[in-house]
Amino acid sequence: MPLTTLAIPLSALQEIGISENCKVNYQLTPDELVLQTLERKEGTINDTGALCINTGKYTGRSPQDKFIVKDSLTENTVFWNNFNIPIETKYYQNLKKQVLDYLNTKKEVWVRDAFACANEKYHLNIRVVNENPWSNLFAYNMFLRPNENTLDNFVADWHIIQAPGFQANPLTDGTRQQNFAIVSFTEKTIIIGGTGYTGEIKKGIFTILNYILPLEKDVLSMHCSANMGSEGDVAIFFGLSGTGKTTLSADPNRKLIGDDEHGWNAESIFNFEGGCYAKVIDLSAENEPEIFNAIRHGALVENVSFVKGTNIIDFSSKAITENTRVSYPLHYISNALEPSIAGLPKNIFFLTCDASGVLPPISKLTPGQAMYQFISGYTAKVAGTEAGITEPKSTFSACFGAPFLPLHPGKYAEMLGNKMKENKVNVWMINTGWSGGPYGIGKRMKLNYTRSMITAALNGSLENVEYEVHPIFGVLMPKHCPTVPVTILNPRYTWADREAYDIAAKKLAAEFINNFEKYAAHVSEEIKSAAPKI
Repeated sequence: MPLTTLAIPLSALQEIGISENCKVNYQLTPDELVLQTLERKEGTINDTGALCINTGKYTGRSPQDKFIVKDSLTENTVFWNNFNIPIETKYYQNLKKQVLDYLNTKKEVWVRDAFACANEKYHLNIRVVNENPWSNLFAYNMFLRPNENTLDNFVADWHIIQAPGFQANPLTDGTRQQNFAIVSFTEKTIIIGGTGYTGEIKKGIFTILNYILPLEKDVLSMHCSANMGSEGDVAIFFGLSGTGKTTLSADPNRKLIGDDEHGWNAESIFNFEGGCYAKVIDLSAENEPEIFNAIRHGALVENVSFVKGTNIIDFSSKAITENTRVSYPLHYISNALEPSIAGLPKNIFFLTCDASGVLPPISKLTPGQAMYQFISGYTAKVAGTEAGITEPKSTFSACFGAPFLPLHPGKYAEMLGNKMKENKVNVWMINTGWSGGPYGIGKRMKLNYTRSMITAALNGSLENVEYEVHPIFGVLMPKHCPTVPVTILNPRYTWADREAYDIAAKKLAAEFINNFEKYAAHVSEEIKSAAPKI
């Protein structure tokens, strides 16, 4: 197969630091990238034609190994914490040189020009340099794809340089261990080394947009999915990994704007990306048909296992990781909105997978409660599956995306609060987790019930029903919802032992209160008064 004849200007390569002696595969098509991956014996084709690869030692992000260069630009603007970890300029410069020296020892590299932000007012031109072809396919799938005319005058605003095979020396390079992802806002460059996990590429760009857009453009950047109804009504879904953000936004009756990263300006909601990066653990055609059918030629599937003796993916297998993933272009979703820009939202959903079985399956929030829940960013994860360990672990991630937020959470919360009030948006909390008891006793909320509750909120069916107040969390719980059993709407009544429910609810409330202490001094009385009452 002849390679694409597009060529990157020599000056652009010199700007990056790539040697003239290194062959550059520029702007290759998915077909070419798949073929090269197979020729290098770095991937396998499954029975539906998707490319399946293994990212190596790292099968997920490594938040403790993501750094931001602390310099005159970032010193007083970045909110330094366990996710925004500072690194000195000298270490960044030295590692960047080492990464480029390493890439220049390779026979070839892969380079792609793309952009982020579907709204042209905020286009960010990105040049990605990869050590292997399948990482470049990920960049093709996930970023917005310029046409050839656009490429003629393409000037990169930001560079991503990724070298999974290069490892840092923590003793001399200022890193925690051998892998790293470092953002320099001054040089407008991200360097990634020691990890093949492709999610580091996309989350690197998300991190910089979470700095640039709120600070410089007065645009709220959000870790959320979004879709649009036939009447143009927009819904936003916030939620941490595993809460159903991608699944619930892929509604066959609504246009998908995007599944993970969006901006909200004065006139619109717009996607940052050109693709989706969906979890595929326990994926089925019945429950998630759009994602299931997107696993075809051109899609990149990560860290899955196969049914023995076949090339059929075993979606139930956690042999490599539970964080199995697929990336694919947005147009692989049959009802995707392109360009992925829509009007202002009418409904916002906060998704939580509550493993304690305490929170209602759906509840309506006041503006104060909405801001409290947004800043809290709650979900729960099961502590483990070993014998006798069934206690869930609460997880709080400010604004449902703390690892990707360079600014103080209060900045994003203030912007969201203002926009909610200006546009009179309905805010709902959806528990996609357990009902009838905690993990190990209760049962996971049925997906079809959750879809019905969201549909009812979207079509106005919950506007005139009777509500009751949760005695501890204060949220409004509907007493009726079409096609959903009345018996599950109040979580206390789903527990066989209601006193045990009360104890669990007070325990979860205390965790909320303790977590919020670090924000209390910088928020309004309206937000503080929305805390759970024990």
